[in-house]
Amino acid sequence: MTAAAGRAIRDGLSLRPVEPHELGACAEIWRHSLNDYMGRLNQPLVEQENPAILRLYTHLRSTDPDRFVVATRPDAEAPGGERIVAFAAAIVREQLWFLSMCFVLPELQRSGVGRALVERVSPTDGTATVRATATDSAQPIANALYASLGIVPRMPLLNLIGLPDRPEAFGPLPSGIRPIPFEQLATDGHERLVELVDQLDLVTLGVRHPVDHRYLRTEGRRGWLYEGPDGTALGYGYAGEAGRVGPVATRDPDLVAPILGHLTREVVPRGAFAMWIPGSADQAVVAALRAGFRLEPFPVLLCWDRPVADLSRYLPISPGLL
Repeated sequence: MTAAAGRAIRDGLSLRPVEPHELGACAEIWRHSLNDYMGRLNQPLVEQENPAILRLYTHLRSTDPDRFVVATRPDAEAPGGERIVAFAAAIVREQLWFLSMCFVLPELQRSGVGRALVERVSPTDGTATVRATATDSAQPIANALYASLGIVPRMPLLNLIGLPDRPEAFGPLPSGIRPIPFEQLATDGHERLVELVDQLDLVTLGVRHPVDHRYLRTEGRRGWLYEGPDGTALGYGYAGEAGRVGPVATRDPDLVAPILGHLTREVVPRGAFAMWIPGSADQAVVAALRAGFRLEPFPVLLCWDRPVADLSRYLPISPGLL
């Protein structure tokens, strides 16, 4: 597809859906944009190779291909005669629209390209009634853009990294609560497992998103269901050897910390664990810090135009995928 097949916005720039072979170019824009401001803040730079971000982009495009859009400009030396200079990716899960990514090359920032991209991937058919995103607190321009569209920063999303040197700080699972590996439940009936997870997502996140759970399994994250003494599904949680912890969903916010303790005991990471905890899950934040995790600088800000999730009981997959 050429730039002429897209929609012109300004100065020769056009918008169009991304092609699969262009996801690597989007990853480079993501890296350059992040490193531009992280370098000015004397923070570590993003490494050149990041297979995980490409897998995430592939997932986003596979579920919402029309909402993964690139901005291009004519360039005779580039393949196809155009160069990708910015992109945005959004997903819709039932009534929730979530902006996963929006990145613009540094030299084109403040030019209106980001706003045009967000408007292009925004819901237009009335099916999504809640708009949300997660943005770096060190990017006031992006935060102002989303807030001007009604998607206002409301909640810090804290990145905690490390190993549980003092695992007892998380506290034990309450008596009678039994963790059951997903793989064990799947042998008894995969549809039943999906139903239980969907119910927990509805009461915590406010929407079901089974396509994202399938993606987590391809990423090597192991899941557990936490069953009460009467057989009720009280929560679930994921962790993987790559160190990623989450998502976690529970009916009782008091269970978040013990579930994190169980997950970080059951899985041995290749390096350190990393987990994203909303500020409203305060007991889990306190427990993780006391267990030996450290708080990374510049928290992410969760933004929305109206409430949808109970973030005292739900820990997201990542800033790019609730």
